[in-house]
Amino acid sequence: MNILFRADSSSTIGTGHIMRDLVLAKQYPNSKIFFATQNLEGNLNSKIIESGYEVINLSRNAIDELDSLIKKLNIDLLIIDHYEINYEYEKQLSILNSQLSIMVLDDTYEKHYCDILLNHNISADESKYKDLVPYDCELRCGSNYTLLRNEFLKEKEIQREKIYDFFIAMGGADTAELNTKILEILPKNTRVALVTTNANRNLKDLKKYVENKKNISLFINSNEMAKIINQSKLAIITPSVTVNEVYFLGIDFIAIKTADNQEDIYQYLQKNRYNVLDKVSINRLSILLKRLEYA
Repeated sequence: MNILFRADSSSTIGTGHIMRDLVLAKQYPNSKIFFATQNLEGNLNSKIIESGYEVINLSRNAIDELDSLIKKLNIDLLIIDHYEINYEYEKQLSILNSQLSIMVLDDTYEKHYCDILLNHNISADESKYKDLVPYDCELRCGSNYTLLRNEFLKEKEIQREKIYDFFIAMGGADTAELNTKILEILPKNTRVALVTTNANRNLKDLKKYVENKKNISLFINSNEMAKIINQSKLAIITPSVTVNEVYFLGIDFIAIKTADNQEDIYQYLQKNRYNVLDKVSINRLSILLKRLEYA
């Protein structure tokens, strides 16, 4: 089977789409897999190539260009993980390619024209898609479909010494620019692990900030995320894919909402009495840390 992933990453979009797509790609070991992406600033295309998949750069997010690529590569399954591709776009591709199957990754309950819809978040509610997808669409919703890298599955069985007081992950691109602000309010006598990627447009300043701070360990494009999380007492994260990972490993966390597409997980966590903050002020985070006796 020939499979084409359509997803983007950048300093603005972030890296979450590509990271979860790479996990999903491993579920098709006997297929020929391609990634169609735009060459945006701060993209994660090198990670795709390192994972053994071919990257095909698109000049724009247009139906005609993607349609030509589908026909050229004889694609059987198109997997779309993109907020700017909607129902009409998907329907037109289906009309132009009658033998094509379409899978869509969705976490914001949008209308889609697809054969399979995947919402792998712990908060996913299948009933909300009743009038949003075709009647014969296969729904894959909830924790049974959570996309976890093998490192997390292995790490679950390991008991680690807690060498970090805090694990911080504000998304690979930290679009809300919270990393340094959070570091500034943490007690100086605590050990901190902060993970980010090259997509972070403030990476240069972040490196400079932590340069002489021996209590802070900065990890860039780390391949040991699961281990680092498992070595931490408390995670400060966004209500995103990272919640699935931290939740799976059973680590206490505070989730800070930084984008509208995190609303569903944020509401789920709030309803179930987890520690969440909406459009956080650093002062509110400081108060919460003190209440939880982490500061």
